[in-house]
Amino acid sequence: MIIYLVGISCIGKTTIGKLLADNIDYSFYDLDEEIQDYYKKPIERIQDECLTMNGYREKASVVLDKLLSKNIDSVISGTPSGLKFSYLQVYKRHKDKELISICLNDSFENVLDRLTFYDKDSNPITDKLDESKKKRYLKEIRADYNFFKDSYKRADFQVNIEGVRLDKIPELILKKIGINEPMPAANK
Repeated sequence: MIIYLVGISCIGKTTIGKLLADNIDYSFYDLDEEIQDYYKKPIERIQDECLTMNGYREKASVVLDKLLSKNIDSVISGTPSGLKFSYLQVYKRHKDKELISICLNDSFENVLDRLTFYDKDSNPITDKLDESKKKRYLKEIRADYNFFKDSYKRADFQVNIEGVRLDKIPELILKKIGINEPMPAANK
């Protein structure tokens, strides 16, 4: 089975994906990291080479296709547009497999608390958020969600993680998709 996690930036797809994969003994892939490894450069540098974000997504969806083609038990943390644009086309091509998508949801305020910033070379930037910046970023988070929300409705499952302890989220996801106990991977 391949479990594909989607949701807005900083919702926790990577952190939760790693925990979930460990919990069920699956391989884990962070799509952003895989894209950087495949193209041998940071994401923002790849985006700069493309005329549009859609051009970038087309390039990046090649990597998603390669991951889904491996056909091994895995958890993949996708991008905010993971069920939209060229990513959706790739996802649909692989729907004949045991493939499920899960959209993670949380409050915008919780996402704001997890917000991380990176430079063009994918190095973390420490940025203190004063009240003015918090207000501005909260507005941007809402705008991002509103832009992608219709694509999130395409997910096979919706999992609300608001108020759930991080270590309990994999269990919540497994219960939601109908797996009540951790299971060993068949072909890791």
